[in-house]
Amino acid sequence: MGKVIHVAVGVVQRADGKILIARRPDHLHMGGRWEFPGGKVEEGETVQQALTRELREEVAIEVKDLKPLTEIRHEDPEKTVLLDTWWVTDFEGEAEGQEGQQTAWVEIADLTRYHFPDANQPIIAAIQSTQPL
Repeated sequence: MGKVIHVAVGVVQRADGKILIARRPDHLHMGGRWEFPGGKVEEGETVQQALTRELREEVAIEVKDLKPLTEIRHEDPEKTVLLDTWWVTDFEGEAEGQEGQQTAWVEIADLTRYHFPDANQPIIAAIQSTQPL
């Protein structure tokens, strides 16, 4: 088995119940697909610290509260990705793509209309079964 990549994923939910998603830039792996914001956990960081940093860098929001949602292991032939997924239900700022990526606030029921990477399907299922608000 290849290396394990630990990724912090944020399911950011506004007071109106909508979820933040971002479209991957076309030049990246899985470009053009939608995803939940987040990124790799760096050496020495907790997953909460990594997610707070990534959401600040990617979509310019300050995380105020996190709750665990789900952990998903997605295995490819060359690597295993651990998607450590957290609800973000309290934050400050207006989410906006800081790396040129398109963002959207969508109803939970509409998430299945967007093209996500396969590894994100269990996250969508977890969101639909455990809404915190």
